Amino acid sequence: MQAKKAGTKAYPRGQQRQLTLRGVPADLDNALRHESQRRGASLNRTVVELLREATGLAYVAVEQDHTDLDRFFGRWTAEEGRAFDKSVRKLRRVDAELWR
Repeated sequence: MQAKKAGTKAYPRGQQRQLTLRGVPADLDNALRHESQRRGASLNRTVVELLREATGLAYVAVEQDHTDLDRFFGRWTAEEGRAFDKSVRKLRRVDAELWR
């Protein structure tokens, strides 16, 4: 999946706006900084993304269906995909004892 991110592509030069917030309570400031660290993003980017999410303007991840190699390798049916997933399910389990 790919998600379109805010930045220069989303807002070409001249279309970005700047806001100044005053009177931000300490608990909100702390929460925003914590969320910024959790996301691994700048405080500014985090606040912009949160505002987008809150206003319904968040970028939605678009799942891409890659079919360009199907002619070489074929394509599984949904039933074949489920059967494969079922057969490898045990291989996807993590043994907590091995990771101590």
